[in-house]
Amino acid sequence: MVKSMTGFGRAEETVGGKTFLVDIKSLNGKQFELQLKLPGFLKPYEFDIRRILSEKLGRGSLDCTISLKQTGNAKPVSINTDLAKAYYEALAELSRELSLDPSAILSTLVKLPEVITPTGDTLTDEEWNQFSKVVLMAIDDLNAHRLNEGKVLEEDLILRIDNICLQQEDIVKLQPLRQQKIRDGLEKLLEEYVGKDHYDNNRLEQEMIYYLEKIDISEEQVRLKNHCSYFKEVLADPEDNKGKKLSFILQEIGREINTTGSKAYDVTIQKCVVLMKDELEKAKEQILNVL
Repeated sequence: MVKSMTGFGRAEETVGGKTFLVDIKSLNGKQFELQLKLPGFLKPYEFDIRRILSEKLGRGSLDCTISLKQTGNAKPVSINTDLAKAYYEALAELSRELSLDPSAILSTLVKLPEVITPTGDTLTDEEWNQFSKVVLMAIDDLNAHRLNEGKVLEEDLILRIDNICLQQEDIVKLQPLRQQKIRDGLEKLLEEYVGKDHYDNNRLEQEMIYYLEKIDISEEQVRLKNHCSYFKEVLADPEDNKGKKLSFILQEIGREINTTGSKAYDVTIQKCVVLMKDELEKAKEQILNVL
């Protein structure tokens, strides 16, 4: 099961005569980063809201907006006149510079943050418990989106790893042919420059074994196969936060692919290596979005 870091969640509920709207947007990020916007009377609960979001959503770049819809049972409101005047002066100056009609400024002013606030509003303990459930509802909605996107990511990542495995199987098949090709090439060079009867076959055999062992890629292929299998195991794990772990495994896969390429000395195997690197880069791009 894979979760994407990107998604959107929303919840709306009435608590104690006040209707709350909670919107949460999530994008990929290395750590937990939160931009939280909420009404002034919820400031005492900001730490608790941040804690809930952090515990339930893990890492990612999050933008959470909590807004209040007044209902008929809501308490009277107060106007922050000092703030409204400051807004008005800035808007009026802008209207003059742009030669706009300033008559609509008032309707704009009342919509600006903190200009109109509930009078003496606060939440009781019971209301806070009910409100925290609204936040959890928005989180659940976001996680549902994350899971849906995660399914697409998982399918693509499996495809990339399967393609790497297919190329790895081709390399294993080419390995014996490669060794024989190298042996034939060295013998041909010796015959051309030294003469067939002027070199020691036993010494040639010893040098050949040393050389072939030095450029042998069997161990790299075994490790590459194991890394790909482990990647799929972690991918299927029910744990939520595994994007970083999967990224580390991809680094190990890349290391074995690079070593194979540096030891190959074979055009056909090099082509397989290039195709594996292409699939690996596509997997790395996708893994950036995994929670």
